[in-house]
Amino acid sequence: MKLEICANSYQSAINAQKAGADRIELCSELFVGGITPSFGVLKNVSEEITIPVNVLIRPRSGDFCYTNDEFLLMKENIKLCKKLKLNGIVSGVLNTDNSIDIARTKELIELSKPLTFTFHRAFDCVINPKESLQQLIDLGINRILTSGLQEKAENGIELLKELNLLVENNLILLPGSGINAMNAKLFKEAGFKEIHTSASKIISDEKSIFFSNIPQTVSDIETIKEILKVIKNA
Repeated sequence: MKLEICANSYQSAINAQKAGADRIELCSELFVGGITPSFGVLKNVSEEITIPVNVLIRPRSGDFCYTNDEFLLMKENIKLCKKLKLNGIVSGVLNTDNSIDIARTKELIELSKPLTFTFHRAFDCVINPKESLQQLIDLGINRILTSGLQEKAENGIELLKELNLLVENNLILLPGSGINAMNAKLFKEAGFKEIHTSASKIISDEKSIFFSNIPQTVSDIETIKEILKVIKNA
Protein backbone atom coordinates (compact mmCIF):
# COMPACT_ATOMS: atom_id res chain seq x y z
CA MET A 1 0.00 0.00 0.00
CA LYS A 2 1.18 3.51 -0.87
CA LEU A 3 0.90 6.58 1.32
CA GLU A 4 0.19 10.00 -0.21
CA ILE A 5 0.75 12.96 2.10
CA CYS A 6 -1.31 16.09 1.61
CA ALA A 7 1.40 18.69 2.18
CA ASN A 8 0.18 22.22 2.88
CA SER A 9 3.60 23.91 2.61
CA TYR A 10 7.21 23.54 1.54
CA GLN A 11 8.12 22.29 5.03
CA SER A 12 5.33 19.71 4.97
CA ALA A 13 6.67 18.41 1.65
CA ILE A 14 10.19 18.18 3.07
CA ASN A 15 8.85 16.31 6.11
CA ALA A 16 6.86 13.90 3.93
CA GLN A 17 9.94 12.97 1.95
CA LYS A 18 12.13 12.62 5.05
CA ALA A 19 9.57 10.32 6.67
CA GLY A 20 9.42 8.01 3.65
CA ALA A 21 6.05 8.86 2.09
CA ASP A 22 5.44 7.47 -1.39
CA ARG A 23 3.93 10.60 -2.92
CA ILE A 24 2.85 14.15 -2.11
CA GLU A 25 -0.25 16.14 -2.96
CA LEU A 26 0.92 19.74 -2.71
CA CYS A 27 -1.49 22.51 -1.78
CA SER A 28 -1.88 25.43 0.61
CA GLU A 29 -4.57 26.55 3.08
CA LEU A 30 -5.84 23.14 4.13
CA PHE A 31 -8.38 24.71 6.50
CA VAL A 32 -10.50 25.61 3.43
CA GLY A 33 -9.91 22.26 1.76
CA GLY A 34 -6.77 23.37 -0.05
CA ILE A 35 -5.99 25.75 -2.89
CA THR A 36 -3.17 25.93 -5.45
CA PRO A 37 0.19 26.72 -3.84
CA SER A 38 2.32 29.71 -4.84
CA PHE A 39 4.89 29.71 -7.63
CA GLY A 40 7.71 29.89 -5.10
CA VAL A 41 6.51 26.76 -3.30
CA LEU A 42 6.02 24.92 -6.59
CA LYS A 43 9.48 25.87 -7.84
CA ASN A 44 11.33 24.94 -4.66
CA VAL A 45 9.47 21.65 -4.29
CA SER A 46 10.11 20.75 -7.93
CA GLU A 47 13.83 21.34 -7.40
CA GLU A 48 14.29 19.67 -4.02
CA ILE A 49 11.72 16.88 -3.68
CA THR A 50 12.54 13.61 -5.43
CA ILE A 51 9.37 11.60 -4.69
CA PRO A 52 6.37 12.17 -7.02
CA VAL A 53 4.49 15.43 -6.40
CA ASN A 54 0.91 16.01 -7.55
CA VAL A 55 -0.38 19.57 -7.37
CA LEU A 56 -3.85 20.73 -6.38
CA ILE A 57 -5.32 23.01 -9.03
CA ARG A 58 -8.08 24.93 -7.28
CA PRO A 59 -8.13 28.72 -7.63
CA ARG A 60 -10.18 29.47 -4.50
CA SER A 61 -12.14 27.97 -1.65
CA GLY A 62 -15.87 27.31 -1.87
CA ASP A 63 -17.67 25.31 -4.54
CA PHE A 64 -16.22 23.66 -7.63
CA CYS A 65 -18.12 25.67 -10.25
CA TYR A 66 -15.78 28.18 -11.83
CA THR A 67 -16.11 31.35 -13.89
CA ASN A 68 -14.38 31.57 -17.26
CA ASP A 69 -11.62 33.67 -15.71
CA GLU A 70 -11.09 31.17 -12.90
CA PHE A 71 -10.96 28.33 -15.39
CA LEU A 72 -8.30 30.16 -17.39
CA LEU A 73 -6.23 30.55 -14.20
CA MET A 74 -6.51 26.82 -13.56
CA LYS A 75 -5.22 26.05 -17.04
CA GLU A 76 -2.30 28.46 -16.64
CA ASN A 77 -1.33 26.76 -13.37
CA ILE A 78 -1.43 23.35 -15.05
CA LYS A 79 0.91 24.65 -17.75
CA LEU A 80 3.26 25.87 -15.02
CA CYS A 81 3.27 22.45 -13.34
CA LYS A 82 4.17 20.85 -16.65
CA LYS A 83 7.08 23.28 -17.14
CA LEU A 84 8.34 22.45 -13.66
CA LYS A 85 8.14 18.74 -14.52
CA LEU A 86 5.93 17.81 -11.57
CA ASN A 87 4.29 14.39 -11.48
CA GLY A 88 0.57 15.06 -11.60
CA ILE A 89 -2.46 17.30 -11.38
CA VAL A 90 -5.27 17.09 -8.79
CA SER A 91 -8.38 18.94 -9.93
CA GLY A 92 -11.91 18.73 -11.27
CA VAL A 93 -14.99 20.81 -12.07
CA LEU A 94 -18.66 20.42 -11.13
CA ASN A 95 -21.86 21.86 -12.54
CA THR A 96 -24.20 23.90 -10.34
CA ASP A 97 -26.25 20.74 -9.61
CA ASN A 98 -23.09 19.02 -8.31
CA SER A 99 -22.84 16.70 -11.30
CA ILE A 100 -19.44 16.42 -12.96
CA ASP A 101 -18.77 19.08 -15.58
CA ILE A 102 -17.55 16.58 -18.14
CA ALA A 103 -16.50 19.08 -20.82
CA ARG A 104 -14.37 21.22 -18.54
CA THR A 105 -12.90 18.29 -16.63
CA LYS A 106 -11.98 16.63 -19.92
CA GLU A 107 -10.26 19.84 -21.03
CA LEU A 108 -8.16 19.87 -17.85
CA ILE A 109 -7.26 16.18 -18.29
CA GLU A 110 -6.13 16.70 -21.87
CA LEU A 111 -4.12 19.79 -20.97
CA SER A 112 -2.45 17.94 -18.08
CA LYS A 113 -1.04 15.14 -20.24
CA PRO A 114 1.47 13.54 -19.90
CA LEU A 115 1.08 14.27 -16.15
CA THR A 116 -1.24 12.01 -14.16
CA PHE A 117 -4.69 13.32 -13.25
CA THR A 118 -6.51 12.83 -9.95
CA PHE A 119 -10.12 13.98 -9.58
CA HIS A 120 -10.21 15.57 -6.13
CA ARG A 121 -12.78 15.56 -3.35
CA ALA A 122 -15.29 17.45 -5.42
CA PHE A 123 -16.34 13.84 -5.97
CA ASP A 124 -17.72 13.86 -2.42
CA CYS A 125 -20.29 16.48 -3.50
CA VAL A 126 -21.87 14.43 -6.30
CA ILE A 127 -25.41 13.09 -5.98
CA ASN A 128 -24.86 9.80 -7.82
CA PRO A 129 -21.37 8.47 -7.01
CA LYS A 130 -21.61 5.30 -9.10
CA GLU A 131 -22.70 7.18 -12.21
CA SER A 132 -20.02 9.80 -11.58
CA LEU A 133 -17.42 7.08 -11.15
CA GLN A 134 -18.25 5.64 -14.56
CA GLN A 135 -18.05 9.08 -16.14
CA LEU A 136 -14.55 9.55 -14.72
CA ILE A 137 -13.51 6.08 -15.87
CA ASP A 138 -14.70 7.02 -19.36
CA LEU A 139 -12.64 10.23 -19.20
CA GLY A 140 -9.53 8.17 -18.53
CA ILE A 141 -8.36 9.70 -15.26
CA ASN A 142 -5.78 7.94 -13.10
CA ARG A 143 -7.23 8.36 -9.63
CA ILE A 144 -10.18 9.61 -7.54
CA LEU A 145 -9.60 11.11 -4.09
CA THR A 146 -12.69 10.56 -1.95
CA SER A 147 -13.94 10.04 1.59
CA GLY A 148 -16.92 8.02 0.39
CA LEU A 149 -19.18 11.10 0.53
CA GLN A 150 -18.70 11.36 4.30
CA GLU A 151 -16.78 13.86 6.41
CA LYS A 152 -14.27 11.12 7.31
CA ALA A 153 -13.21 8.23 5.09
CA GLU A 154 -13.68 5.73 7.92
CA ASN A 155 -17.38 6.62 7.99
CA GLY A 156 -17.59 6.22 4.22
CA ILE A 157 -15.82 2.85 4.12
CA GLU A 158 -18.84 0.85 2.89
CA LEU A 159 -19.41 3.07 -0.15
CA LEU A 160 -15.66 3.20 -0.74
CA LYS A 161 -15.55 -0.60 -0.89
CA GLU A 162 -18.52 -0.67 -3.29
CA LEU A 163 -16.85 1.86 -5.58
CA ASN A 164 -13.54 0.04 -5.40
CA LEU A 165 -15.20 -3.12 -6.72
CA LEU A 166 -16.61 -1.15 -9.67
CA VAL A 167 -13.25 0.42 -10.46
CA GLU A 168 -11.56 -2.90 -11.32
CA ASN A 169 -8.28 -1.92 -13.01
CA ASN A 170 -9.52 1.27 -14.67
CA LEU A 171 -8.23 3.70 -12.06
CA ILE A 172 -7.14 3.93 -8.42
CA LEU A 173 -9.65 4.86 -5.73
CA LEU A 174 -7.75 6.89 -3.13
CA PRO A 175 -9.45 7.11 0.29
CA GLY A 176 -8.71 10.30 2.19
CA SER A 177 -9.91 12.40 5.17
CA GLY A 178 -9.23 11.52 8.77
CA ILE A 179 -6.92 8.57 8.06
CA ASN A 180 -4.31 7.94 10.75
CA ALA A 181 -2.21 5.19 12.32
CA MET A 182 -5.23 3.95 14.27
CA ASN A 183 -7.48 3.31 11.26
CA ALA A 184 -5.08 2.91 8.31
CA LYS A 185 -5.18 -0.88 8.64
CA LEU A 186 -8.93 -0.79 7.94
CA PHE A 187 -8.25 0.48 4.42
CA LYS A 188 -5.42 -1.95 3.79
CA GLU A 189 -7.57 -4.90 4.83
CA ALA A 190 -10.38 -3.63 2.58
CA GLY A 191 -8.07 -3.95 -0.43
CA PHE A 192 -7.21 -0.34 -1.23
CA LYS A 193 -3.87 0.24 -2.93
CA GLU A 194 -3.26 3.75 -1.58
CA ILE A 195 -4.37 6.13 1.18
CA HIS A 196 -4.18 9.92 1.55
CA THR A 197 -3.70 11.99 4.71
CA SER A 198 -2.08 15.21 5.88
CA ALA A 199 -0.63 13.54 9.01
CA SER A 200 -0.39 17.03 10.45
CA LYS A 201 0.19 18.55 13.86
CA ILE A 202 -0.42 22.07 15.16
CA ILE A 203 2.77 24.09 15.44
CA SER A 204 1.17 27.44 16.32
CA ASP A 205 -2.28 28.49 17.48
CA GLU A 206 -1.44 32.06 18.39
CA LYS A 207 -4.56 34.22 18.35
CA SER A 208 -4.86 37.60 16.66
CA ILE A 209 -7.72 40.09 16.50
CA PHE A 210 -6.55 41.15 13.03
CA PHE A 211 -6.45 37.76 11.28
CA SER A 212 -8.37 34.49 11.24
CA ASN A 213 -7.60 32.41 14.29
CA ILE A 214 -6.62 29.35 12.25
CA PRO A 215 -3.95 27.08 13.78
CA GLN A 216 -0.75 26.69 11.76
CA THR A 217 -0.12 23.03 10.94
CA VAL A 218 2.61 20.95 9.31
CA SER A 219 2.82 17.34 8.17
CA ASP A 220 4.61 15.55 10.99
CA ILE A 221 7.52 13.17 10.39
CA GLU A 222 6.77 10.87 13.31
CA THR A 223 3.05 10.68 12.50
CA ILE A 224 3.86 9.74 8.90
CA LYS A 225 6.29 7.06 10.08
CA GLU A 226 3.63 5.59 12.37
CA ILE A 227 1.19 5.26 9.47
CA LEU A 228 3.86 3.76 7.22
CA LYS A 229 4.66 1.18 9.89
CA VAL A 230 1.02 0.08 9.88
CA ILE A 231 0.55 -0.15 6.11
CA LYS A 232 3.95 -1.47 5.05
CA ASN A 233 4.08 -4.35 7.54
CA ALA A 234 2.22 -7.53 6.72
